Formats: sequence, C-alpha cells, structure tokens
Amino acid sequence: MKKKGRIVSYTTEEIATMRARGQDKTDWADAQAKTEAQLAADVASDPAWKGVPEDWVKHAHAATRLMRRPSENKLQVTMRFDADVLEYFRKQGRGWQGRMNAVLRSFMERSQ
Repeated sequence: MKKKGRIVSYTTEEIATMRARGQDKTDWADAQAKTEAQLAADVASDPAWKGVPEDWVKHAHAATRLMRRPSENKLQVTMRFDADVLEYFRKQGRGWQGRMNAVLRSFMERSQ
C-alpha cells in the first residue's frame, strides 16, 4: 500500500487479498439481488447523477491521470468565470482545471 496524503493506492493483489478477508465494504449479495428497476431507482435518487444525460455513456472516454493531453496542445489564456462556477471546480481539489477543460470539451463535441 502506498500512501500520499489522504489518498491510498492498492495493487490488484492487495485488493484481492482484502476482499478474501472480508474487508470489502460493499454488500455484494444485496447489489446482485437488485433488479434493473431497483438499480435505476437508486441511480435516480442519487444526487450525484442529477443532470447527467441518459446517453452519457455514448460520450464517455476512458480517463487516466485526469484526462491529460500533451502539454504542447495547451495554450495559456486569461479568462473570467462566474465566482460560483470557479469555486465549484476548485472545491473538487487537484485537477480541477483538467475537469473544467473536460466539461468544455464535452460541450464543444456535442455542439458540433
């Protein structure tokens, strides 16, 4: 186990060992017993999914390292954002600029 600040990383083998010991916090029996309707209701009641379009998976991309692109693709600019928008992204912590870029990219791709 590697620890960096409050973030802990485990190898695949460490996770398998922990699950074998019962250290998994997920009730897999309960999750597997749910019907599609129950799962849909769970998603609908989760505030984290509010505003996420039904077809989000069509536009999803595999993300590694906060969706980094080559640095030569980036341009430094000065922009003005509403304070609450900027605060929302900054509160999410490290990588907030990359996430903000991902939201803008998603909007751009859907608009084309």
